[in-house]
Amino acid sequence: MSGGGHARERQTLFDRVQQAAVLALLFGLLYAATRAVPQAAGALSSVAGIGFLLLAGTLASELLEPLRIPHLTAYILAGMLAGPYGLHLLDHETVTELSKTNSLALALIALAGGAELRLVDLRKTARSLAWTTLFQSLFTFIFTTALFFAFTGFLPFARDLPFAERAAVSLLWGVVAVTRSPSATLGVLAQTRANGPVAQATLASVMVSDVVVLVVLAVTLTLVRPLIEPGATLSMTKLVGLGHELLGSVSLGTTLGLVLVVYLRFIGRQLVLVLLLLGFGFTEVLKYLHFEPLLTFLVAGFIVQNLSSQGEKFLRALDGVGAVVYVVFFAGAGAHLEIPILRQLGVIALALCLGRVAFAWLANRAAARVAGDPPVLRRWGWVGLVSQAGIALGVGSVIERNLPGYGAQVRALVIATVAINEMLGPVLFKTVLDRTGESRTDDHA
Repeated sequence: MSGGGHARERQTLFDRVQQAAVLALLFGLLYAATRAVPQAAGALSSVAGIGFLLLAGTLASELLEPLRIPHLTAYILAGMLAGPYGLHLLDHETVTELSKTNSLALALIALAGGAELRLVDLRKTARSLAWTTLFQSLFTFIFTTALFFAFTGFLPFARDLPFAERAAVSLLWGVVAVTRSPSATLGVLAQTRANGPVAQATLASVMVSDVVVLVVLAVTLTLVRPLIEPGATLSMTKLVGLGHELLGSVSLGTTLGLVLVVYLRFIGRQLVLVLLLLGFGFTEVLKYLHFEPLLTFLVAGFIVQNLSSQGEKFLRALDGVGAVVYVVFFAGAGAHLEIPILRQLGVIALALCLGRVAFAWLANRAAARVAGDPPVLRRWGWVGLVSQAGIALGVGSVIERNLPGYGAQVRALVIATVAINEMLGPVLFKTVLDRTGESRTDDHA
């Protein structure tokens, strides 16, 4: 991974104390202001909210770095503390406004992910990637579906449902379990600049899983429709729509990648403005056309890296913009986490998360044995697949729309499990990258 910022000088204890003091002062001033003038929280503009999260997230990451806590986890914690369910320094309206920057962050994440997928590496690991994708998708889907069905008797919204409908909800939960987090993966890799079997295998698996989830979701929705709606018949409409979405996204992504190659080769200036235009403007065009933005930008980044000599230049530009955007993105994600839901559903959510981790471990062992992977992948190849974030929440929203009456409660459980995986996954992944010596941070240089 090429990101990770510039080399830092080793921080002294005095530096840490200064950072802690500034962070406490920052929170203290805003807390006093919002309590003295309650309407200040509501009037806090998006620009002020971005500035606050940027400062708070950056300082928190510096303070927690000696504990080997991933930067993105520190950003999330800062957002949780400042958000509506923490100290309420940022209210719901401000957090909602901040979420408009997500389209830029996700575009940069997908472009960077595609640009990190080098064809020469994929050819070497094609067999391993294929078996890993198959086993991780199949094992995780089947076993988490069975686990969720076993728990339906403990869920207020599911215990009284007919058998068929409980099976349908369980199948949809299996789709949620298959999702991974490209944003968390790239966030950890950007910080550690890791390069090795675990980093490369995880990046490829997570990016391929984006496409797998789209297919699994469309097929599952088609199959469960008769179980949810008595009298309904199987319809291929969603599968036809999926084909249009995938082909259109790949075609448009290829075109965009070629356009970026020409721009980088012959102009190469004002790349920040180009990336902003892609993140905000082009994303809206993709949504209007009903194409998948993540897949489109992923293909575009892949084309730039593998069909031109502009890949490294492109990655440097993405690193420059992403360094700021990632802080706001993950801090905003932390502010969005609904802590009351986590408290209410925490026990079941934790059990589902632990079950998902166990199944990922089993799937990794099976895939690594069949593919003949090296020992380091047999032992640690599953760790980078724990994190979940925006894609899982998106699937949760789709489930909510397709389950009238109790879909909102299913989505609440999705939010609770994502919150746990979003905190646990990056810590595990970074710990393993450090332990295997793949991290290329200053401490390991």
